[in-house]
Amino acid sequence: MYTNNEILFPHSAISSLRKLRGERWNALVERVLSLPETHEETLAFMMMMIRLNGCMACETDSYRAMRGCAPCAQQTLRRFKGEDAELLELFDQALQDVRDFASHNSVFNIIQDERSSLL
Repeated sequence: MYTNNEILFPHSAISSLRKLRGERWNALVERVLSLPETHEETLAFMMMMIRLNGCMACETDSYRAMRGCAPCAQQTLRRFKGEDAELLELFDQALQDVRDFASHNSVFNIIQDERSSLL
């Protein structure tokens, strides 16, 4: 009856977001998929999707949760009215937040990259 889902946007749902937007979005998804789960860009992507999807307010017995994380994220991206550039700005903000966290919490072994933002 219940879909196998997570409480927050999982890494496994990223691949389901391919080709839902334009070229720049698809390039971001492909880049993130090529990186380890603990890479700062992967974590930033997941944080961006948590924020977009409203995962923090999702209840395990809600309709959204019963549908699963991947369908919820796909619907969120289809309904997003902004351009891909806006999504990339949200990603860059999440990346900065992850970098700020990693700079003060080395115990989590977040893989950091010297590469600049995608904008």
